[in-house]
Amino acid sequence: MKTTTAFLALILASSLAVAQDVRIGVFGLFRPHELALSAPAGSALVLHVGGEAIVLEASSGVSIARIRVRGDYVVVDVGARVLRASELTVTSRENGPIDFNLAVPGKITRHYRGTLEVKPASRALTAVVTMDLETAVTSVVAAESTVGTPPEALKALAVAARSYFVAGKGRHRGFDFCDTTHCQFLREPPASNTAAAQAVSATRGLVIAYQSQPLAAMYTRSCSGRTRIPAELGLPSAAYPYYSIECKYCHQHPSRWQSRLSAEDAAALHSSNESSRLRLDRRLGWSAIPSNDFVMRKEGEQTILRGVGQGHGIGLCQAGAKAMAEAGADFREILAHYYPNTVILTVGHASPLR
Repeated sequence: MKTTTAFLALILASSLAVAQDVRIGVFGLFRPHELALSAPAGSALVLHVGGEAIVLEASSGVSIARIRVRGDYVVVDVGARVLRASELTVTSRENGPIDFNLAVPGKITRHYRGTLEVKPASRALTAVVTMDLETAVTSVVAAESTVGTPPEALKALAVAARSYFVAGKGRHRGFDFCDTTHCQFLREPPASNTAAAQAVSATRGLVIAYQSQPLAAMYTRSCSGRTRIPAELGLPSAAYPYYSIECKYCHQHPSRWQSRLSAEDAAALHSSNESSRLRLDRRLGWSAIPSNDFVMRKEGEQTILRGVGQGHGIGLCQAGAKAMAEAGADFREILAHYYPNTVILTVGHASPLR
């Protein structure tokens, strides 16, 4: 087994670079027509607009830029200057990653570390942050996990999230991933002393692999006592044959929910079709229909949904992983339970996890 695992590690190392970046589209749900870019203390942002380079720096008195869409151009207001170009890029003075704040005015502000590209698309602005793989994983673990999650469960989530980033690129035109649950929920990177950051550091470079290839690992907040396979939800088959795995915690402690839908919305919903659930959630809110495990009952002009679980129910169950960790399981045992017949390898190195 050690020889086989080492061989798989060599194959994986030959196909993946040690340092990887991921391109993540942010704020896409807002379809912003305006963005506000600002420089945190200690950061000097270089804005590349057409053939010009402008520095944003808090100490210089010019630390905020307003970015608007005008047809096929972005218009950038910096101090007393107004510039127009087909795109805007933001880097450090060395043309590398930098800390910056980006906001949709009046709606949301987030801190990022990486480089930024802003382009017009369909009368809105598309913002893409290119960040280091480990920074992206840390941001996801912080966003997807709950307070009090044991370290080993956080490590399992970190490996699953990293695997998804490594194996699942190209999910959107113009960038690899979005910052919503369509891909992986992403917030700003937490401080290095947080539990999420420490879990990512402890598993740095580790991915789940199946048949010598990294696995775009799916995971869910809470299953209904057993995990699902894609075919049950009308999803296409993946390279990895997901299994229906018993989850003792969710079987004994189901996460119950109830929702009300109009007759029209209920008619468009099918429990065996994940796409129909997501279409309604995007319009009604992500908590409208938390899972695909529900029963319907008519009540006047409305339909009552009663269900259990949170998410699509495929792959790692975070609630079950937390319970396993609290019972003494380490992250390797958790991953082996929810992703049978896989191995854990190190990206870019010829050494398997020991």
